[in-house]
Amino acid sequence: MPELPDLTVYLEALEQRIPGHRLERIAIASPFLLRTAVPPIGSAEGLSVTGVRRIGKRLAIGLEGDLWLLFHLMIAGRLHWFAKGAAQSKRSALARLQFDNGLLTLTEAGTKRRASLHLLAGAAALRLHDPGGMEVLEASLEQFAACLRSENHTLKRALTDPGFFSGIGNAYSDEILHGARLSPVMLTSRISDAEVARLHVAVRGQLAWWTDRLRGDAGGNFPEKVTAFRPGMAVHGRFKLPCPVCNTPVQRIRYADNETNYCAR
Repeated sequence: MPELPDLTVYLEALEQRIPGHRLERIAIASPFLLRTAVPPIGSAEGLSVTGVRRIGKRLAIGLEGDLWLLFHLMIAGRLHWFAKGAAQSKRSALARLQFDNGLLTLTEAGTKRRASLHLLAGAAALRLHDPGGMEVLEASLEQFAACLRSENHTLKRALTDPGFFSGIGNAYSDEILHGARLSPVMLTSRISDAEVARLHVAVRGQLAWWTDRLRGDAGGNFPEKVTAFRPGMAVHGRFKLPCPVCNTPVQRIRYADNETNYCAR
């Protein structure tokens, strides 16, 4: 699932392309994608974009009249941009948003249709989709510690709960915990002040570092290589491969569709 670094780069790419431009047409190819009926999706056509924003792991495109197109990419959803006049991919898209200066498409790998699109009227309706998690890059150590210890969970669960922290998911939580040298199954009730401080530094450092790296990889173009498994990751997706710090084989805990990768040492 795209997380804060990936979504930030998506957001910046959209900010460079669509604000002030008119949304001419929307085509929805999958009946599973659109999750709202009122207002009708056609009412967004012909309106200009007023802005874009990130809400947790969602991306919102604001339109005239205080309408909002809210995308949740889930695990396999991806956005693609084709400038006006440029060759377009023949890959089938769940949604096609034709702007006066280009085309934005949403695709989803696999057969499970989890990605969603909502058309919402007003800021109040938009806020209902905000899980309320703390923006960790803006949080002080004291605010971070209070949120982390507000309930007793494993560190992995706490970091990936969108009601606690905004934009952190399975991949970057692994990298954060490895950077902080903390076990994913440590309970938040047992973490020391020194460990909280270490975790706070790792959260801010890892998210900022990966955002800068993905921004550099995109090189001003629309990001097309959005994935949860990246070269340079210390442990995520590296089961049985050596830890880059101590060479101990990376371990994993599998549950449902997710897995936790960590260095046991």
